[in-house]
Amino acid sequence: MDLSRVARHDPVPVTDEEREAGVLVAVVDPGNDAWPHDGAPEDPHVLFIKRQDDLGEHAGQMSFPGGGREDVDPDLEGTALREAREEVGVEPASADVIGRLDDIRTVTRYAVRPYVARVPDAGYEPHDTREVAEVATLAVDDLTDRSNYDSERRDHPHYGDIRLHYFRVDGYVVWGATARMLVQFLELAVGWEMPSEPDREVEADAEFPV
Repeated sequence: MDLSRVARHDPVPVTDEEREAGVLVAVVDPGNDAWPHDGAPEDPHVLFIKRQDDLGEHAGQMSFPGGGREDVDPDLEGTALREAREEVGVEPASADVIGRLDDIRTVTRYAVRPYVARVPDAGYEPHDTREVAEVATLAVDDLTDRSNYDSERRDHPHYGDIRLHYFRVDGYVVWGATARMLVQFLELAVGWEMPSEPDREVEADAEFPV
């Protein structure tokens, strides 16, 4: 994994949506000698949360820790770090923020800004159990395994022709906005190449295969 490519990336901002959010793409990377070694993963992992099934937005979905910007946040990096602490206990001082990915738009009219950071292996668990059902750290090797990935093209009611990505690892399915961010992260960090064509084309109202 080469996170210097993330550090050098010139992210594309989104500035015309109604609301802003920040998320943390947290890499649990055993290559940092400052981190604990006992029980540390053998390979880099990415930290995700599984949202509670009764939430109004993105219920039950896998996502990166994060949320909407609040008045107490100095900037969107502060938002991402605050939310990661509140949701799973990542201490802001322990997060080594490397850089940013491109902002993305969501169907809930958010401009989401993803920050990539190294974090220590600290056995993260849900802190805000009202929103977070589980914490999952998924191996980068598994996320980049072509047999764990598929995609589809459909006509989105808001954004027109889009490609949806699905990463299926350890019984979890990462899709939607989180998968869009994950694709760019894997392209930058490990040189993963998204297949040039989707696996299928579906109607706009087709059920999501999750």
